[in-house]
Amino acid sequence: MTQQTTTQLAGDANNAPARAPRPVDILKAVIKEDEVQQQFRNALGKNSGTFLTSVVELFTGDSKLQKCEPKRVLTECLKAATLRLPISKALGFAFVIPYKSRVKQMVQKADGSYKEEWVDVCTPSFQIGYKGLIQLALRTGQYRTINADAVYEGELRKGSKLTGIYDFEGERISDKVIGYFCYFELLNGFSKTLYMSVEAMAAHAKQYSKALSGKDTTVESLLQMANLPVAPDSKQVGWLGNFHGMAIKTTIRNLLSKYGYLSVELQKAMDYETESDEKAVEISADRQLPASSVAMPGNEIDIEDATYESVGVNADAQKVEQSKEEEFPY
Repeated sequence: MTQQTTTQLAGDANNAPARAPRPVDILKAVIKEDEVQQQFRNALGKNSGTFLTSVVELFTGDSKLQKCEPKRVLTECLKAATLRLPISKALGFAFVIPYKSRVKQMVQKADGSYKEEWVDVCTPSFQIGYKGLIQLALRTGQYRTINADAVYEGELRKGSKLTGIYDFEGERISDKVIGYFCYFELLNGFSKTLYMSVEAMAAHAKQYSKALSGKDTTVESLLQMANLPVAPDSKQVGWLGNFHGMAIKTTIRNLLSKYGYLSVELQKAMDYETESDEKAVEISADRQLPASSVAMPGNEIDIEDATYESVGVNADAQKVEQSKEEEFPY
């Protein structure tokens, strides 16, 4: 952004007192830059204008995201653009979520001297939703169907470790969740199921989630989170906010990454997932995080979708193909 643009945003000093430019105005100014316009045109072609409009709407409606540097927000949004996934929270395919991290910066003291100190900064993080993973898989044209859901007490009748085949046709006898599954079938007939019990999921989360490193969270406390009712409309995030949502997403990602047909786009999405897992603390108005929870090397906290709308997902390739042009313009 040029100095002239900044001056215009701040106001004309000869006619009115200078004011700090609003974050939304800065974002709009950055979007107008030729380099930014070209990057989004390369990713989306003629649909770049519509996508950038949705970026402005996202930024305008999220006061926490406005605390981030606008140019970095656009960088994260560009990841969604390269995957041709809409960034709207309402659709739930991809998100840009702010997180708080602590970095070293030179800070000016009262006497005019400078000293390097740890300061809190707000940084945006691209997050692909479970719907986004499903959509990218179906775009390959190799999947007949993908299904993922929670498994309730009584539904699991039997399973074979040898064949990987599970029978979930039992009658549900309570609202207690005992595990999670993901299933897919390719057009060539190959199919695979991944089932993880809540105990296995809690142990997996504790071992691999950077969100839980350096915290007092135990497998037992995670199991208590798993005992909470499944809330399809929950807007809570992370393992401690929406255990069921994270578990569903984990089964989808683990199954596709190990046995699924991966296109270049899907591989890129998996890479983005790894990057986001290494990032960290979501800025939350609902709870105050202790200083030890601030993102630092070895003490990161990952984030789950900000708008987790449905625990179960069942995608049929033919149905998605019929509505793809209408629902996924990017």
